[in-house]
Amino acid sequence: MSDAKSVRIIGLTGQYAAVDEPTTGLDPRSRLAMWDVIEKLMVGGVTILLTTQYLDEADKLADRIAVLDRGKIIAEGTGDELKARVGSERLEMVIAPGNDFAAAQRIVGAFGMGLQSSEGERSLSVATDGSVRAIKQVLDPLYDAGIELERMVVQKPTLDDVFLQLTGHETGSRPAGAGEADASLA
Repeated sequence: MSDAKSVRIIGLTGQYAAVDEPTTGLDPRSRLAMWDVIEKLMVGGVTILLTTQYLDEADKLADRIAVLDRGKIIAEGTGDELKARVGSERLEMVIAPGNDFAAAQRIVGAFGMGLQSSEGERSLSVATDGSVRAIKQVLDPLYDAGIELERMVVQKPTLDDVFLQLTGHETGSRPAGAGEADASLA
């Protein structure tokens, strides 16, 4: 763990501490150790203002989260409250080799439900309420177009999903610097 990062947190006193990007550049073991330090401060009654670009970190550590886009707060709430805003589930699909990925992306993107895509991985992910009807609304047009899936899974949304849906930026089109969340831990 970086000594500068340790001092930045441990050197703060009183009931409040500001922690800026505490785990940037840390390996997984050091990241977990830093999370333990922050959680111990919280248990000890210290209120933490955490800024992080790692939304899973905010989800784990924050009682309240403010999501920023281009320097403005666009949403606030608990992690669960924010995730409920984008649907209860995400449909994640991998387009089978030999199928038209661009066509699949256009078809799924037409639903306007926080599309995330990776052409290199041939993956598409879209927010849904998790119902059979909603999933069929996405899958039926792919089937009608003759596009096969290698695999699919329905998962709970993440704060990354929240950010991407609230900002309207697809994975490949986010402006530089987008994707930061401030979390105030009480």
